[in-house]
Amino acid sequence: MRRTLARPRPYTPLCAVCALAAIVALAGCRTAAPPPLPDVAPAPYDEVPPRVALVLGGGGAKGFAHVGVIRVLEDAGVPIELVVGTSVGSLVGAIYAAQPNSYALERMARGLDRDDFFDFSLAPALFGRGLASGERLERFVRERVGARTFEALRIPVAAVATDLDTGERVVLRRGDVARAVRASCAIPGVLEPVRHDGRVLVDGGVVRNLPVDVARLLGGDVIIAVDLAELEPKATPESFVEVIFRVVSLVARAEADTLRGIADVTLVPDVGKVGFIDFDRKDAAIAAGEEAARAALPRIREVLAAWPRDRATRPVPPRG
Repeated sequence: MRRTLARPRPYTPLCAVCALAAIVALAGCRTAAPPPLPDVAPAPYDEVPPRVALVLGGGGAKGFAHVGVIRVLEDAGVPIELVVGTSVGSLVGAIYAAQPNSYALERMARGLDRDDFFDFSLAPALFGRGLASGERLERFVRERVGARTFEALRIPVAAVATDLDTGERVVLRRGDVARAVRASCAIPGVLEPVRHDGRVLVDGGVVRNLPVDVARLLGGDVIIAVDLAELEPKATPESFVEVIFRVVSLVARAEADTLRGIADVTLVPDVGKVGFIDFDRKDAAIAAGEEAARAALPRIREVLAAWPRDRATRPVPPRG
């Protein structure tokens, strides 16, 4: 994986004071002046590689496609230096950021089942605000991630949720990772809302299923987005849970075109035949992600090579 060059630290007044003190102290020393340093031209800005941000959209079990995408990008040497995810996108992003190894991620993903995430029971369905509490999902993330906070992850991650009271988009990138991922995945009616930092939060897909604008605002230079939204649904939902997922997907689709325009490259894996809770088809979803990423590699390399000449033509992220 290619390393990014460290950006120069800003020159501060403290630096100036320290430098002046050193000059005064050394002025009294009668030592031979050192030979002059050769003139070295500063490195052109073009040589500083762009910060690549990966945006992972929501989509339930369709999110296994994210695993295939990451695998291909990693094998191709595309550096992932920021991950922004909604719902299952935040889940995959957090697990990968804790251990940036696509092979380990894929091995774990292939062994997963629906029961690893959803603690469906009669009590929450009758007396709670969702079919499942989401505690099992939070515990799963905590066990897999290891790190308790975003700050401890090896790659910066942001999870997007929705404030149930105000409808505002909420970007979570500090503090408890597992709690934030649970909030980002709290599909209304399926998982109970999550109280976090004084807010009541639900799935980020309600307001921002493909948070490309968030990645841009957080400093992403080149943005690769993975959109799992069904442009043309291929089957009628067959269960109550599938109906809820479909409604969330329809709401998210309204803004999809605008957000895709902000991304430098948008991948749309063919996961139309994978249901939102169809964990039995995870292999097909992973393969679809791999196929979409391989097809996009020429464009990704083109965008990286063009940096930073294309910055003036970038769309401005929408507010909200």
